[in-house]
Amino acid sequence: MSESGPVELSLGAASAPERADAVRSRAKILAAAAELVAEKGPDALTMNAVAHAAGIGVGTVYRRFGDVGQLLSALLDARERQFQADFMSGPPPLGPGAPPAERLRAFLHAVVDRVVAQHDILLAIEIADPCARYARKPYRVMHMHVAMLLAELRPEADAGPVADLLLAPASPSLVQHLHRDCGLPVARIKQAVDDVLGLYGWAGPDEPRTETAG
Repeated sequence: MSESGPVELSLGAASAPERADAVRSRAKILAAAAELVAEKGPDALTMNAVAHAAGIGVGTVYRRFGDVGQLLSALLDARERQFQADFMSGPPPLGPGAPPAERLRAFLHAVVDRVVAQHDILLAIEIADPCARYARKPYRVMHMHVAMLLAELRPEADAGPVADLLLAPASPSLVQHLHRDCGLPVARIKQAVDDVLGLYGWAGPDEPRTETAG
């Protein structure tokens, strides 16, 4: 699969322009939510708490975001779009221009960095609804990207499920276990990612593999 033509991996089509008062309301809710998370952590984020901090009725908060998981996802949206831009059109090896094995390795390393940097919010989203992350746009975009690279590396592979399995080690709960509970530094988690890729012959150029006989 070639990237010579455009590949649509957007987080979603642009929605219709919002009214000015709706834009202000959304901005106030997100600002209040961000302040609560920064001061007290994502566990303190409730729809009532956000409504109180924003000076907006709780019904408005629910109408805008539906639940805490959607509100947390909205807080991540700008960062997710930047991450998407980096791997879709940024410099190689994360962006186009590098061989698919190098791009896959760089991408999974970047996913680990993303989870560590935004861990509290990502974990809170996972706790709110453990399966919801797979249906959300950011995960679908990442999954499509990994599946595309896998199709180049191993055309005969079932790229969809394999992409899910390669993204699974970067789940917020597992990263918490490895990084916080087990005390593994980020570099060691990335080394483990390289080891997994090496098992399939997809190790990057900085990670030589040991050839086995037979």
